[in-house]
Amino acid sequence: MTETHSAGVRGDSGPEAARLVASRVLDVPDFPKPGVMFKDLMPLFADGDAFRQVIDGIVAHHGRDSFDTVVGIEARGFVVAAAIAYATGVGVVPVRKAGKLPRPAYAASYELEYGEATLEVHQDAFTAGHRVLVVDDVLATGGTAEATLDLVERAGGTVAGFTVLLELSFLGGRDRLAPRPVHALLTV
Repeated sequence: MTETHSAGVRGDSGPEAARLVASRVLDVPDFPKPGVMFKDLMPLFADGDAFRQVIDGIVAHHGRDSFDTVVGIEARGFVVAAAIAYATGVGVVPVRKAGKLPRPAYAASYELEYGEATLEVHQDAFTAGHRVLVVDDVLATGGTAEATLDLVERAGGTVAGFTVLLELSFLGGRDRLAPRPVHALLTV
């Protein structure tokens, strides 16, 4: 494992936030399969001060009153979403892998950079026009994000924003999500 290089970093919240995230990311080669370089954000989550700064930065970027609910994408997105929801006093809704939700759900299948998956959200997760901030840890090809944003809208929510801690720009996820705005604390 190696630390993601933090010199000359960039992100949508400026170089200080980007350096903070970069300093807490570990590169794990060949996970979950050979040839994939996994970006492990667990050291960021484990550092209370750094994690608080990241959450505060996301809230400051979007504004406390710009969303009614936070959606976290399974699984690391749950950590970020719960912290933002707590910090702003709003609810949190999980977008889960297929078969994990107990009530009627909308489903969306998509391709990952290393396979296929299906995500679900409860059909009654939002009321019409509910403003939803969607968060995840990493934006890669954009398949997971695109499926999630579509699920939010199918369930009656209005996407108020989309934030990730780390964007792998060479995989083109931001382009895939256009014209929706993407906020990434660190872009590599």
